[in-house]
Amino acid sequence: MYATRTRSARPEPFSVHVGIVERLGLAHMDWPLMISAIGLVAFSLLTLGQATQHDVPGSPNYFLERQSIYALLGIAGMLLLTRVDYSRFRELRVGIYTFLCVSISLVFVFGFAARGSRRAFELPLFSFQPSELGKLLLVLALAGFVIDGARRGSEVQRTVRYLCLGLFPAALVFLQPDLGTSLVFGAATLAVMYFGGVPWTHFAVIGGVLTALVAVVLVVAPATGFPLLKEYQEERLTSFVNTEEHADGAGYQQTQSVIATGAGGLTGRGDQATQTRLDFVPERHTDFIFAVIGERYGFGGAALVLSLYALLFWRALRISTLSKNAYGTLIAGGIAVSLLFQTFVNVGMNLGIMPITGIPLPLMSYGGSSVLATFLAIGVLQSINVQAHLSQKGRFAW
Repeated sequence: MYATRTRSARPEPFSVHVGIVERLGLAHMDWPLMISAIGLVAFSLLTLGQATQHDVPGSPNYFLERQSIYALLGIAGMLLLTRVDYSRFRELRVGIYTFLCVSISLVFVFGFAARGSRRAFELPLFSFQPSELGKLLLVLALAGFVIDGARRGSEVQRTVRYLCLGLFPAALVFLQPDLGTSLVFGAATLAVMYFGGVPWTHFAVIGGVLTALVAVVLVVAPATGFPLLKEYQEERLTSFVNTEEHADGAGYQQTQSVIATGAGGLTGRGDQATQTRLDFVPERHTDFIFAVIGERYGFGGAALVLSLYALLFWRALRISTLSKNAYGTLIAGGIAVSLLFQTFVNVGMNLGIMPITGIPLPLMSYGGSSVLATFLAIGVLQSINVQAHLSQKGRFAW
């Protein structure tokens, strides 16, 4: 009788790789969403590296190195959130909302003042702006409140409650003052309400009230001698209507941005991009980075960037339709609209068709808080996508 040999139960190399991918939560990730985010931040690094070499004497890669660190930390945070079941945030909605409001409020006491506003905390290695992270926290908390209170009170009472929950932190941000971010908070609030099923008639009333409010802030209040905005804020909101008249004042930034974008032509001017290289365009590493792209890389570069944003928005909205529950739908919809609103306003103000509000271009503008918060938001989107696929298989991630 011969002894039979038995092969050891050693897993095949391919199965090992699949197991690693499963444990890392990569098997069910939305890869087009990942590619669009990585592509945008890579374009940001390329642009910052070429356009800011002479901005900090003795440190030509200052902005490039710091943005690279922010991007790596953001990607790590995104991958971590991919492995977390987003539904847990619904249970923590009260704590998330409280942290949001408290962190923004503490800026008034412990934040540092810069350019007439107090928006961030000065930390040892970088400054942290709570309102940037608050864009995501507001969506997570408000979506939970909408689901929790879906059957409490009348439709009007629910609409008013949701508006109050969303506009309270927006008002705190506005008082810093930070008009741009407060508008993003408002857009995120309306998006969550829309995906939450608020009747269109309520939005019509809200639109009418907003129109009247704009008229009061920009026309009535200044005419009566009691302006509600600071002078520079009012000039920024109105100068874009006639930039030529304000070309030497409040409209200077926008005028130079439009000139730079148009000068790029079809293929761009490369190192001959004098408008941005010679500092004619202020804040070219933050608010007006799209003008740098337009001048250096032309229509082709700008179209590529906008295509990556279109891919990102499409995947985010698609994830909202795949969610395993209504909470995920509200989150994905809120994040998608928030990012879309920021991109539309920033690109619009670079092209001279929107007022200057200080809203950064997601994943493109220099800034640690913005980059980290945006990648975390994408991590939540990835979590919704992963959980949707796992729920179809009867499995759940840890």
